[in-house]
Amino acid sequence: MKTTALLALALALVAPAAHAGPGHDHGEAPPAATAHALPRFAASSDLFELVGVLDGKTLTLYLDRAATNEPRPAATVELELGGRPLKPQAQADGSYTVALPAPLEAGVHAVAATVTDGDDVDLLAAELDVHGEAHDAPAAGATGQRWGAAAGAVLGLGLLLGLGVAGRKALARRRAAGFGGAA
Repeated sequence: MKTTALLALALALVAPAAHAGPGHDHGEAPPAATAHALPRFAASSDLFELVGVLDGKTLTLYLDRAATNEPRPAATVELELGGRPLKPQAQADGSYTVALPAPLEAGVHAVAATVTDGDDVDLLAAELDVHGEAHDAPAAGATGQRWGAAAGAVLGLGLLLGLGVAGRKALARRRAAGFGGAA
């Protein structure tokens, strides 16, 4: 009876170590891949809001009136980026674009924009934070999970083997005691 209980306990301890292999993992789903966000800046005042999005060597600007969020496609925008004066060109969709002579280096770049819209003139300032290329990091814990499963399986098998040896010795003692009794 004790041997059966010990065997059941050993099997219960070994069962959690039986993990699914590659392609059969039923654990937590891996996090969804995220797209690389483009560098951007935002500058605002009482009159205007200016948002810039950098995509390679193209800087796209979106200019709105602050009070109404109304696009200002007819405004004149003069831009200074990292000390270099640039002249954005108005686009049909209401945005403005600037073709940079070269991609910006990683780091923080000062942005200053002078906006003239009719009688309204305003100076907007911001910073554009450009990061270097993102590197893909290996999934954390992927290798550690496999080693943990293997270690659990080895420990479980060792426990099962130890219980088997102890059970055989106990059975041998019981048989020896039963056969060596008084006649």
